[in-house]
Amino acid sequence: MKNHTLILCLGSIFGGLSVAIGAFAAHGLKSILDEKALSWIETGAHYQMAHAAVLLILGFAVKQWPHWKGMRFAAYSFSLGILLFSGSLYLMAATQIKALGIITPIGGLALLIGWACLLYAAFRDIEQNHRE
Repeated sequence: MKNHTLILCLGSIFGGLSVAIGAFAAHGLKSILDEKALSWIETGAHYQMAHAAVLLILGFAVKQWPHWKGMRFAAYSFSLGILLFSGSLYLMAATQIKALGIITPIGGLALLIGWACLLYAAFRDIEQNHRE
C-alpha cells in the first residue's frame, strides 16, 4: 500500500470512529457514565476528529508533494498521538482507572511532534525554493 493511501485510510478510520465513539457516549453511555467520564470521551473524540481531518489532508499532500520531508512522519506521529491521547481518555472513561491518565500527555506529545514535523516540512520547502 502506498504511503498516501495508508494515510488516507487512517484518517478515514479515525474520523469515522470519532463520530461513532462520540455518538455512542452521548446517547448510549449518558445514563451510565458520570460527567467527568463523558467529558473525557468528548475531549478524546474532539482531538481525534481534528487530527483525522489533518490526516486526510496529509494523505493528499503526500501524494502531491512526496519530496517534502517530514510529512509522512507527521502523519504517523498524529496516528500514534490519536491512539495514545484519545485512546487513554476512552479507556479511563470506560474503566475509571485514572492511572491511565499518565498515557494521555505522551499522546499529546506525539500530536505536538506531528505539528513540528509539518512545520519542518514547510520550512524545508521554503529553504529549497529560496535556493532555486
